[in-house]
Amino acid sequence: MSELTLFSRDGCHLCDDMLFALQSLAGQHQFRVHVVDIDASRSLGEALNAAIPLLMLNGQVVSQYHLDYAKLQEALGLS
Repeated sequence: MSELTLFSRDGCHLCDDMLFALQSLAGQHQFRVHVVDIDASRSLGEALNAAIPLLMLNGQVVSQYHLDYAKLQEALGLS
C-alpha cells in the first residue's frame, strides 16, 4: 500500500480541500495519507510556508496547492 505525505497546516483551506479529496479517493485506491503539520517544526515551516498544501510520494511531488488527479493516478500506477 502506498503512503502519500501531505504537508499541511491548521487553518489552511487548500490543505483541508486536498485532504478531503484524498480521503474520498482512498476507498477506491490502495493508499494512505500521512499528514505532516509544517508548523510542528520551525525549519519545515520556513521551508514550506508558501508551498502548501504539498503532496508527495516517495520523495516526488505529486500535487501542490490543488490535487492533480492525473498526476496522482500516474504516481500510484493507476493510469
